[in-house]
Amino acid sequence: MFEDVPSGCDEVQSRCDELVERCYPSSTVRSGVLVDAICAAARAENRGAAAQLVAIGELFAYRLTRCSDTEDWAIDTMAAVSAEVAAALRISQGLASSRLRYARAMRERLPRVGAVFAAGDIDYRVFQTIVYRTDLITDREVLDGVDAELAVTVSRWPSMTQGRLASRIDTIVGRADADAVRRRTQRHTDREIWIGDGDDGMSEIHGSLLRPDARALDQRLTALAATVCEHDPRSREQRRADGLGVLAAGADRLGCRCGRADCGAGKRPAATPVVIHVIAEQATLTGTGTAPASEVGVDGLITADVVAELARSTTLVALVAPGDAPPEPGYVPSTALADFVRCRDMTCRWPGCDHPAADCDLDHTIPYADGGPTHAANLKCYCRTHHLVKTFWGWRDQQLSDGTVIVTSPAGRTYVTTPASALLFPSLCRATGALPAPEADPPPDDPAGRTARMPRRRRTRADDRAHHIATERRHNRNTRTRNTRTAQLVESATSTDPTPTNNNDPPPF
Repeated sequence: MFEDVPSGCDEVQSRCDELVERCYPSSTVRSGVLVDAICAAARAENRGAAAQLVAIGELFAYRLTRCSDTEDWAIDTMAAVSAEVAAALRISQGLASSRLRYARAMRERLPRVGAVFAAGDIDYRVFQTIVYRTDLITDREVLDGVDAELAVTVSRWPSMTQGRLASRIDTIVGRADADAVRRRTQRHTDREIWIGDGDDGMSEIHGSLLRPDARALDQRLTALAATVCEHDPRSREQRRADGLGVLAAGADRLGCRCGRADCGAGKRPAATPVVIHVIAEQATLTGTGTAPASEVGVDGLITADVVAELARSTTLVALVAPGDAPPEPGYVPSTALADFVRCRDMTCRWPGCDHPAADCDLDHTIPYADGGPTHAANLKCYCRTHHLVKTFWGWRDQQLSDGTVIVTSPAGRTYVTTPASALLFPSLCRATGALPAPEADPPPDDPAGRTARMPRRRRTRADDRAHHIATERRHNRNTRTRNTRTAQLVESATSTDPTPTNNNDPPPF
């Protein structure tokens, strides 16, 4: 009654199953194992990131117990530990400072959320968002409550965008402390400038610029802010803002507002045009070479054809390598030597730091007061922060004749940095002659009794943070109060002037 199924039908069925599997993958043991491996790796990554913050927090606490009287130093324990972390991880000072802030928040402000992070239940992005959006809470009991609520709920939230995550956290913060909710700002990535009129005769300027243009504008405003005397009542930020009006008027200095008959602003030099430095090979300038150029202090390269075009209308200055030249007399290097060192290094020589060399100090590796010569093999670029860290926080360094710098931390870790020009312009990193031995006696022109001193802060870091938080909370409170008052006025006007129920007038059109 039933016929035998041909053997070829099994092959057809298998082929159909394979085609269906390609379009509609079924659950298999192998796929489950792979997903489990992905989740396990993610949890391990989260735990590793949390463990790093724990160690950074413990390092800060350890240094703080031994350096408790440095709170008003310009480079305090926070900055010094950031420099140590930056060198160890080969990251920038700013990124290391950020991690230290999160480490302190994990240790001091949000221990319960930190425990969830350490268990691997949330990732670094979520923890960062929680820290930032709870940063304005100043009451310890309120913060403990928010910490406890977030620790219970955050791991149960589904995956969400950064905006939705921030909104969820803001809801919890807002219920506990309305003045602690962070304000949102909208970012525009298109290159444009727009000006909007504000209240009380003020206007706001927003926009985005190409990086070289933005750097030039920033430097120009800083230069204009320095053209008034020391008695001008405006802050540096206010003078920079007023500098935009000076630029619009085509002037080269601000008008001083000190009102003094003996104002010394007229003796100060006018703001000079901003200069952008570009390093290029001679063949590239003449159009016969193909090597790219580099703008000092800016990431990225400038193509050879663009450099050749710019060279036709710019000032060209030859960069003279010192070669086997003897040390220069005096502490301050000549312009030619300083230019060579800055172009050789291109950035701060601290491990992980990329601060532009043009804004760095020229540091004598062997201190000048100890007989260190003013010589290319004994000079390097350090930004002011890392210059002070090296001088006052127990770091040691040595320098080779090709510009290589070997830095040793207080913990005994050693880091080696080579000049940033080594890849693009290796000729700048050739040995500059043997470094003379330090003199037994200090140089004769060393000022008597000169000693290095750590600059002091006008306000401690804790005071600055408290001031910023209080300002933002006050703004939030004023905005909330103003909105509430406006809503009450609208409600009052509506109740005293009700709309007529029988209105036979024709519509206004």
